Amino acid sequence: MTEFIAPVEQESTPSIVADKLRQAIAHGELAPGTQLGEADLARKLGVSRGPLREGMQRLTQEGLLIAIRNRGVFVIEMTPQEASDMYLAREAIERAATRRILQRDYAAAGDELLAIVEEMAEATDVEEGSEADIRFHERLVELAESPRLSRMHQTYLVETRMCVHALADTYDNPNDRVVEHQALASAIRSGDVQLSDKLLIAHMEDAVDRLIARLAR
Repeated sequence: MTEFIAPVEQESTPSIVADKLRQAIAHGELAPGTQLGEADLARKLGVSRGPLREGMQRLTQEGLLIAIRNRGVFVIEMTPQEASDMYLAREAIERAATRRILQRDYAAAGDELLAIVEEMAEATDVEEGSEADIRFHERLVELAESPRLSRMHQTYLVETRMCVHALADTYDNPNDRVVEHQALASAIRSGDVQLSDKLLIAHMEDAVDRLIARLAR
């Protein structure tokens, strides 16, 4: 019989490699479409090719890398179909989280979200504004206090970062992004169920439309 209660092993090298690659993709250090060279990456990470390959395999299974026969391994590029599908999943999670929030202390939750909107408004560059955008949606789900919703939301975090940073230059006026989030946070703070849901759907649909238009260019 297999024993599951056993001494805990330290995090393996492939796990550490996978996490470093995941963060590099999320923050744009490894841009969409980049081919991963094993020799160069192994040197930069200070590991042998075995753990590197295993770490890359994990990200391939997660859908962040794609292995193309006779060509190599590449960072995924967000196609219109993939962007649309990712936002569909996020919309389902965030709508569920918002409904849960509105059954609880929605005024306090709204205040927390509005504070993040203030950070977005005060951002001194696009990168800072995008990070505040991501933080807003992460906190929205956390405020629902549903471990399962939070776990599901986290699985889309890297793709979310890729999309949010790509979206930044689609706004003619950066303040438009602030206004969208402010309206949603205010609706939540007021406890307006229908308006909160309507604004969240519109926010997600607008993001998909902007991404598709950007990818088409």
